[in-house]
Amino acid sequence: MRLVVDSSALALLINPDSAPPNDPKTGSAVLKSHERIRRFVNGLSANDTLIIPTPVLAELLVKAENDAPQLLEQLQGQARLRVRPFDERAAVELAMMTREALSAGDKRGGSQQSWQKVKFDRQILAIARVAEATYLYADDIELVNFARSVGVDAVSTWDLPIPEETKNLFTEAGLHPDGT
Repeated sequence: MRLVVDSSALALLINPDSAPPNDPKTGSAVLKSHERIRRFVNGLSANDTLIIPTPVLAELLVKAENDAPQLLEQLQGQARLRVRPFDERAAVELAMMTREALSAGDKRGGSQQSWQKVKFDRQILAIARVAEATYLYADDIELVNFARSVGVDAVSTWDLPIPEETKNLFTEAGLHPDGT
């Protein structure tokens, strides 16, 4: 499987302090978001690849501020992680998506987001298509909807199952794991 991530999903993967996304159905923070993504990633096989599009990497590095060099070094040290550029093939994909939207009479393709945001999302999806991604993992509902509209399967944190808690002597007795 080739899994492309957006910046919100990538933040959950690498930063335990990142805020959980809001579930669009409830408007509330997704419960156990870090546990859900950890379980999801742990379920990936040794042959699976995590793809970070360069626009996502740029956004992540901006948010990392002074920690950007260390973050980049950590990402580069991951064997199953690939950073993929917005290159010539992705530009052709982007042009085709944009032409299709223009032909349908709506350059934003139904999105209510700014034109700049739409172009940014299309870059991510163009890279995903060139990389022959199996899934897009994103918590941006506009990006998820657009991905699905162009034939890219998408999954969000709120779609992932909540991991079951491990039962042990303390939880079976109704106590917290620390014995209280």
